[in-house]
Amino acid sequence: MTTPGRRRWWDVDPAGFAVATVLAVVALTPSLIPRTGLVQGVVSGVAAALGYAGGVAVAWLLRRRAVRARARALVPARLARPGQEVASPVHRALAVAIPVVLVVAVVVAAHAQQRAAALVGTTPPTTTSFLLALPVMVLVPAVLVVLVRAARGLTARLARLMRRRVHLSRAAAVLGAVLLVLLVTAVADGAAARAAVVLAEHAFAARNDQPGTAAGPPTRATRSGSPASLVPWDTLGREGRRFVVGGRPAEQLALAGARRPVDPIRVYVGLESAPDPRQRAALAVAELERTGAFDRAVLALVTPTGTGSVDPPIPDSLELVHGGDTAMAALQYSYLPSALSFFLDLARAEETSRLLLGAVRARLDQLPPDRRPRLLVFGQSLGAQASQSVFDSIDDARARSDGVLWVGPPHASRLWQAQLARRAPTSPAVDPVVGGGREVRFAARPGEVAASPPSPWDPPRVLYLQHPSDPVVWWSPTLLWGRPDWLAEPPGDDRPAAMRWFPVVTFWQVTVDLPRAQTVPSGHGHRYGDLLVDAWAAVAPPPVWTADDTARARRVLVG
Repeated sequence: MTTPGRRRWWDVDPAGFAVATVLAVVALTPSLIPRTGLVQGVVSGVAAALGYAGGVAVAWLLRRRAVRARARALVPARLARPGQEVASPVHRALAVAIPVVLVVAVVVAAHAQQRAAALVGTTPPTTTSFLLALPVMVLVPAVLVVLVRAARGLTARLARLMRRRVHLSRAAAVLGAVLLVLLVTAVADGAAARAAVVLAEHAFAARNDQPGTAAGPPTRATRSGSPASLVPWDTLGREGRRFVVGGRPAEQLALAGARRPVDPIRVYVGLESAPDPRQRAALAVAELERTGAFDRAVLALVTPTGTGSVDPPIPDSLELVHGGDTAMAALQYSYLPSALSFFLDLARAEETSRLLLGAVRARLDQLPPDRRPRLLVFGQSLGAQASQSVFDSIDDARARSDGVLWVGPPHASRLWQAQLARRAPTSPAVDPVVGGGREVRFAARPGEVAASPPSPWDPPRVLYLQHPSDPVVWWSPTLLWGRPDWLAEPPGDDRPAAMRWFPVVTFWQVTVDLPRAQTVPSGHGHRYGDLLVDAWAAVAPPPVWTADDTARARRVLVG
């Protein structure tokens, strides 16, 4: 028999249980990316665990403020069990009602997820399969609560053991102060951050050395890693090798373009190709010189994603539009996936973008204006954020390039945020109009990209591509405590109208959407392949280019 007043590890705090139930149900509401039953169970389960912790904390604070009697009248200290207080009829009713409410809420949520799936063209979950969310959302918080209680119990046991053996109170205070000083000092000088980057890069460097899909080095002199190249094949890394061997055959370039095709130039410099970012930028310029890139119609500088990846539709679409009369250069800046690079190593991505643009711009300025290729700047995802950091403003970007395309920019992108702040009051955040669209435009669908009347679009043109359903664009820590404009406005065409903002919960929902942003079909989430031909044709069209040419090139790209 349990001693009255002593809590067992399986006891449930009613205050925590009540708040956990509310947050679990709230987390059933749709967000940007449709969810399966399993994913929904994890989303609601973690939300319930957070709610349980919050409810327990609030109840504890109420008791600490000497209102225990009043708090018990509202929420008893714990559920009744043998030898203790008997649960009231209200609590017995809740014990029956809450499971029923959860079942009904999950069924309703299944229909909401089916509508969300229809918006982005994914296979909707069946109501039966979505019921998997129920056991998962119960199991996840239960496991988390048990683990936390176990850790707390272990800590208490260790503390009691140490108190028996040493006089710990003063020693612990001194030791804690010393550790705090060391920690603050390490963080202040960046040692902790640098150590984290080094450890993470060691973990991911092995993947960079894997051969990937490339069978061997290219034979064409227009590619880095070829026998004629200044950049050795074995220094390009997995993603660099994929980039330089890729591309569409000449017959597809001929079918898509309005000119006789030529062999496109692709330059890539890996992390192992030169010792530091400055030397890698210089090597890229030398490689562009060797390949004849400065004699092409278009020269595009690409800031890749964290691992150094350049999504194949990016170069393919530009080469289709210009019949291969292009050169494209990219520099690797990290081994880490974009999510880790964003938090641990964003500065190096920004430095690499700045050095490459500066080195290429300096070389172009040495050429007569009528002999320079059009200089285009491109970045997608983390690459878009790093690429934007090179410029002080849109005017600066237009002054130092001949066209800019930024795709799926993360919400933290400073230049992107500045444009949203400048948008016309009547235009929403998901489809902003800035300065009448004369310099910078935003698009989510092919029909929105075209540079057409009524308003002119003056070159050099800057274009952002952003889907209403892209969590990379809309995720921000501020979702924890404030409703953003994009959730206060009418939804875009692929965001569920039922999506609402809730403190903490919406932040968690969109966080879970992030790694799933590319699981949806192109045209939604973080997938922009269907827009790239239209985007390049709008930002930097070839001479005498028409809408029919764009449609033909798009058909070739998508097959």
